Amino acid sequence: MHDEESLVRRAQKQDAEAFTKLYEKHFGEVYRYVALRIGDRMEAEDVAQQVFVNAFQSISSYKWRGIPFSAWLFRIARNLVIDRSRKLAREPVLPLDEARVQTGDDPAIFVEKKLSIEQLSIATERLTALQREVIALRFAGGLSTAEVARTMGKSEGAVKALQHSALVALRKILLREQV
Repeated sequence: MHDEESLVRRAQKQDAEAFTKLYEKHFGEVYRYVALRIGDRMEAEDVAQQVFVNAFQSISSYKWRGIPFSAWLFRIARNLVIDRSRKLAREPVLPLDEARVQTGDDPAIFVEKKLSIEQLSIATERLTALQREVIALRFAGGLSTAEVARTMGKSEGAVKALQHSALVALRKILLREQV
């Protein structure tokens, strides 16, 4: 934690190398969170990148309070996902087919991965908004229960209850779809 605090302080002093290290450390977890929330990998990359652009632009206002830097990043990500959802509700768009197989990729593995991501994304849409948020932060974002509670502004007990009910509901949804 002390190392991260040092990186943040250096980044606040416009140290590009320090911000790059923070980016490399947290991009994967932010991307997974966003991808699970919005279900489109290409769009998720754009939103995750925007999280770090916003973080870079406002890092000078970040206050270190002993809470992991990732909690701040997830708050930015959450706000961007919400903003995107509101915008799409006003201006519906049809997603482009992203099913492109890159050279050297096994098409069978690619399709299987894509289907499981899509199935999970579809299944999570049947959860409540709070359950989706907890699942995305905990499993896609890799945050601890305490970090999720701080990010969402809820108690740890509430997060645990939401996580439990979300997992039970997901299990039922996915089992029904396999039959």
